[in-house]
Amino acid sequence: MKSLNCLIILLAVFFSACAQKKSTVSAIATDTIIKNSPMEWNKLTPEESRVIVNKGTEYPGTGTLLNNKEKGTYICKRCNAPLYQSDSKFESHCGWPSFDDEMEGAVKRIPDADGLRTEIVCANCNGHLGHVFLGEGFTKKNTRHCVNSISMLFVPDKKVE
Repeated sequence: MKSLNCLIILLAVFFSACAQKKSTVSAIATDTIIKNSPMEWNKLTPEESRVIVNKGTEYPGTGTLLNNKEKGTYICKRCNAPLYQSDSKFESHCGWPSFDDEMEGAVKRIPDADGLRTEIVCANCNGHLGHVFLGEGFTKKNTRHCVNSISMLFVPDKKVE
């Protein structure tokens, strides 16, 4: 009986310690993709899960990063992997943040089953970001990554004083 009680206490301590791990977004190395495991991914709200895990879409014009003009890096909300630099963001008036280039190796393209669109996901955790469109003529790169704000976090560049 004593060993069973000890085992239960040890398991309770172990699981409560794991549940307390907090993810932080500090000192991001933008030249490498973070290869963390699903146990280390950030906890998502139900709405974030609907978009990132279940491949949903946020309503156009509602995203918190749509009108962001600051310099910095956009990272995956699920795993903190760097995705886009602010200098690749442009105004497309589509209702979602638009980028004409991703960071090298950060985004995977997956053709939709209907063949009409191409989904983009985080190359590190496969979290749904949005869709990519080619040939629209918005920028010289002729590419538009239409990304859900809810799929990303923004890390501003450090200001030199």
